[in-house]
Amino acid sequence: METWLNRSSTDDFVLLGIFSHSPTDLILFSAVMVVFIMAFCGNVLLIILIYIDLRLHTPMYFFLSQLSIMDLMLVCTNVPKMAVNFLSGRKSISFAGCGIQIGLFVTLVGSEGLLLGLMAYDRYVAISHPLHYSTLMSQRVCLLIVGGSWVFGTVDGLVQIAIVMTFPYCGLREVNHFFCEMLSVLKLACADTTLFENLVFACCVIMLFLPFSIIVASYVRILGAVLRMCSTQSRKKALATCFSHLTAVSFFYGAAMFIYLRPKRYRAPNHDKVVSVFYTVFTPMLNPLIYSLRNRDVIGALRKVLGRCKISI
Repeated sequence: METWLNRSSTDDFVLLGIFSHSPTDLILFSAVMVVFIMAFCGNVLLIILIYIDLRLHTPMYFFLSQLSIMDLMLVCTNVPKMAVNFLSGRKSISFAGCGIQIGLFVTLVGSEGLLLGLMAYDRYVAISHPLHYSTLMSQRVCLLIVGGSWVFGTVDGLVQIAIVMTFPYCGLREVNHFFCEMLSVLKLACADTTLFENLVFACCVIMLFLPFSIIVASYVRILGAVLRMCSTQSRKKALATCFSHLTAVSFFYGAAMFIYLRPKRYRAPNHDKVVSVFYTVFTPMLNPLIYSLRNRDVIGALRKVLGRCKISI
């Protein structure tokens, strides 16, 4: 039996996109591409800095490097194809390409969501048990956290792609999105997808609220530890280390919950596309800025690298 990877060109989907060729949309497209370049360069730079600077070889920066890898893959999954389609005027995407986009997107969003949740535990240990931090956050524990995040997202992505791409599709196959977003593709199926959509909703609830509950539990304990600190300076320092993480969590979970946890009757394709741009392009750009501009260690590593470049020149 022919697999979905070998489907013919007649099975291609059409991505309607988000931009037209009006002057306003051309400006918006240019802005998105600028943000994409910033997201790409920012995450690559953060990964390199963490890799080459020994002072950044700590659990927190190890998690940040993995977060940057996920963000880097996320922006490269959808935006280049959107740009090629927009500039060339060709809106088609192959059946296999659509499936790969769905699988990568679900995998990366799931992995990043869980990693952000588990990073809250890292902050809790750093603030509440600083003397035992190196033991509680050993290399083995860090690898388990990162590996568990990747496995969790990958399994979810493989399961969903296997099911979505086995549905029969008919008609014009026009996906009302700028990438093969799973719910938008399911609308084109020539079969009843209600059961699967309900299962997807249940999976989204689990994928969002499991790490979200870890975040809430960790920060409740962090708040308790901060309130017990005698020094005002210590309180400010402890809260400052959590601010970056909370900011990243707010952007990511706010957008994801808006997309996937709203009742179906309140969903509007145009709203979903705009929010999707936000958390597939803008959030990956913001994460390196959030974690670097307020971080003296990262700024110091960057200055060190720039200093080396000047000397070599």
